[in-house]
Amino acid sequence: MSTKGWSVARVRDLWTLYWTRGTAGRQTPAELVSIMYGWWFVALALKLLGGSWDISWHFWTIRDNLAPPHDLNTVGTGIAVALVLFHTYTGYGADKTTLRWMQWGTGLFLIAIPIDVVNHTVNGLDITTWSPSHSLLFIGTAGMLIGVALGWHRNAVRGRWFAPGLVVLLTLVFEDFWFPNEQQEYGVLEIASWDANPGHPYANQELLQFASDQIHQPIGRAGIAHFSLPMPDWVYPVWGLGVCVLLFALGRQIVGRRWTATAMAGLYVGFRSVLWLVLTATTFPPSAVPFFLLGAGVAVDLVFLLPVSRWLRPFVGAIAVTAVSYALLFGQSVLLAAPPQAGWTVPISAAVLAALWLAATALTPRLTAAKAAPAQTLRA
Repeated sequence: MSTKGWSVARVRDLWTLYWTRGTAGRQTPAELVSIMYGWWFVALALKLLGGSWDISWHFWTIRDNLAPPHDLNTVGTGIAVALVLFHTYTGYGADKTTLRWMQWGTGLFLIAIPIDVVNHTVNGLDITTWSPSHSLLFIGTAGMLIGVALGWHRNAVRGRWFAPGLVVLLTLVFEDFWFPNEQQEYGVLEIASWDANPGHPYANQELLQFASDQIHQPIGRAGIAHFSLPMPDWVYPVWGLGVCVLLFALGRQIVGRRWTATAMAGLYVGFRSVLWLVLTATTFPPSAVPFFLLGAGVAVDLVFLLPVSRWLRPFVGAIAVTAVSYALLFGQSVLLAAPPQAGWTVPISAAVLAALWLAATALTPRLTAAKAAPAQTLRA
């Protein structure tokens, strides 16, 4: 990025220079790529922090449209909307495919917001992350993130920050896919808080009363279990290990560097660990951190070191990664804390992972293919 000062005059000059009508795929100066995607990282960081705080907030008290986590997420969303409008009007920093992902993802997220508000107004407590309105929010965010990752892959300077930036963006895609599983990770500790101190769990009295009224019982453990762990035990491992772990393999294929999957897993688990410390220190409900994902990331990277063909790797990888992940998940549930998981899902998770990994092997080259970027864009 340019080292010139960011005075009002400087901002005005940049706006005059770049705010011009153009079509997607327009040649983009390196300086503008740096500015636009720098703001994308700011927007996504705010959305990440807001969303992470929000799920803990929902395990503490009744939902509020203007709660601080929602406000933080809204600021990030506002920046993202402004960036999409800039990409759309000027054509800078995004080809047609990249722009479509950004537009549809952001648009779906915005549509989901009023739907979610209406859902909560009508149904009251809807803490499960797996509800239809929440799923629309995750799907929209996923589309937005995929667009940003594609845009970075196709436009960012191939310098020292290119690969780290791509790893961060792909980790954010993983985080969005994994987010629904946090329902069970927070839920298992919410129930544990009741068992450790009956009558005084993480949830406040308003939430306890509301949850108990929904099942027409007095305040007690049944109400806690009702909103904490509403999903069947097979959902957590099948979605997490059969679907989400694919993002580690996909990241390794796209970035093409050794230990990419391990880096993604480390970034995510590291963030969740820091979040756990912050939430605990501020007396907000914490979650069970999925430490077993570190083993899944290492397993993915080791599979890529095996001398097997790219078409055989998904099958070898699915078996190895599933076996390692389930073993570590079981160990974590014994030694620390982890959501309940159905053991009979092992072959299902392996089959799902193998099928998706095989599809990703075929589609990834097409998805990440980019036209030769202009020399101006690629200059360091």
